[in-house]
Amino acid sequence: MQTSKDDAIQRLNSIEGHLRGIRKMVEEDAYCVDVLKQTYAVQRAIEKFEQVVLRGHLAHCVPDGIREGRDREVLGELEELFALSRR
Repeated sequence: MQTSKDDAIQRLNSIEGHLRGIRKMVEEDAYCVDVLKQTYAVQRAIEKFEQVVLRGHLAHCVPDGIREGRDREVLGELEELFALSRR
C-alpha cells in the first residue's frame, strides 16, 4: 500500500510534468484550446493532491494535535482551510 507521502510526491511529479508540457505547448504556439485542456487537467491534479494532503492531515495531524491539547489551534486551522477552499 502506498503511503500518503508517496502518493503526494507521485502526484506532484505528475503535475510538474504536465506544467512542463504546457510550457512547451505555449513555446510552440499550440492551439489555445489544447493548452486550456491541459491546464484543466493540472487543476484537477492539484485538487487530487490537496485531497491526499488533507486526508493525511485529518488522519494524523488533527488527532495528534487534539491529544496534545491544541484543540482550539487545530480547529482554527481547519476553519481557515475551509474558508480558503471557499474563495
